[in-house]
Amino acid sequence: MIILVINSGSSSLKFQLLNMDNESVMAQGQVEKIGLPSGIFTIKAEGLKNKTELEIPNHEVAVELVLNGLLETKEAGLKSLDDIDAIGHRIVQGGDTFSKACLVDDAVRAKIEEYGAMAPLHNPAHLKGIDACSKVMPGKPQVVVFDTAFHQTMPAMAYTYGLPKEYAEKHKIRRYGAHGTSHRYVSGRVAELMGKPVEELKIITCHLGNGSSITAVKNGKVLDTSMGFTPHEGMLMGTRCGDIDATAVLYLMKHEGFTPERMDQMLNKESGLMGVSGVSSDFREIDDAIAAGNEQAKLARDIFIYRVKKYIGSYVAAMNGVDAIVFTAGIGENGPDVREEICADMDFLGIKIDAEKNNVRGKEVNISAEGSSVQVWVVPTNEELAIAQDTVAAAFGNN
Repeated sequence: MIILVINSGSSSLKFQLLNMDNESVMAQGQVEKIGLPSGIFTIKAEGLKNKTELEIPNHEVAVELVLNGLLETKEAGLKSLDDIDAIGHRIVQGGDTFSKACLVDDAVRAKIEEYGAMAPLHNPAHLKGIDACSKVMPGKPQVVVFDTAFHQTMPAMAYTYGLPKEYAEKHKIRRYGAHGTSHRYVSGRVAELMGKPVEELKIITCHLGNGSSITAVKNGKVLDTSMGFTPHEGMLMGTRCGDIDATAVLYLMKHEGFTPERMDQMLNKESGLMGVSGVSSDFREIDDAIAAGNEQAKLARDIFIYRVKKYIGSYVAAMNGVDAIVFTAGIGENGPDVREEICADMDFLGIKIDAEKNNVRGKEVNISAEGSSVQVWVVPTNEELAIAQDTVAAAFGNN
């Protein structure tokens, strides 16, 4: 069974073609700068990598480009579009409606559009990907997998904000979380690596990248997560401010004359590592700036490390202990120095890592030191595989 996984952004589209008989990747790539003067299409398969620059005016053209590229790339192993059994889409915001993946129909599409107000940078882009696939491959089963679904097990005490009930319910304002597909995958995977049922473990998953979130997974269910009503809350991120006093936002709007749109732009695209450092949203460039003596870059890094430590500590308290801490995503998988700094001075919680074991990038490895009562792991996330698995289950009932 062959599944095409699509992760559609406002001006980009990532894809993977997977053979689910052995869960192998047949091909993968991305389309960048959709709607901009010079787009980029990259495809990789069996050691082959092709990169093409051309105009890509919209998502429908992007999807056609992907499908034609898969057919023309012999290494991908796709003979015709009929070989694709279903398409799986990542959706950031599913509100409190969706607790699992489901087939796309008019009602599901309408809900995704409705929840676009909570994820304006993501849901509308996802819909473009769905609609483009409908035009290019009409009748092909399409499944949506929600970032928020895994977090639907949170108890009310964790997801409820201290707002008047009538407004919270009217506007569905609550904690939804994000990166759920990643947190679900790595928590389940680390349980396998530990040789224990996930239902018997207390796990803290740290998805650290340009967007970052921390999740407490107790007995296989989410107890709490750092992202909130939108993906803005929680960690200091690449360009997102994260946790902030709401009155500070109102104060800026009043004294700077910011409109809601301008405030949103600043909080989500001009803040975080970029805003504090004044250098970049990329951790590698932040580190280069620190090496050159930039104090603001060092402060940005320190804030990032500090917030991860705070979330880990609070979730250990909330779960009354922790069995494993997992680092994943771009920074989590490839930042040994970051992992070391996060885990430093946490031996009172039984968290100790081995410097030699920690000197690794992008591999599954237990980096715990001898005598650490908490296992610390690096587990590369595989959201595409999780989406493909959910797509098979939703479209074909696991058959």
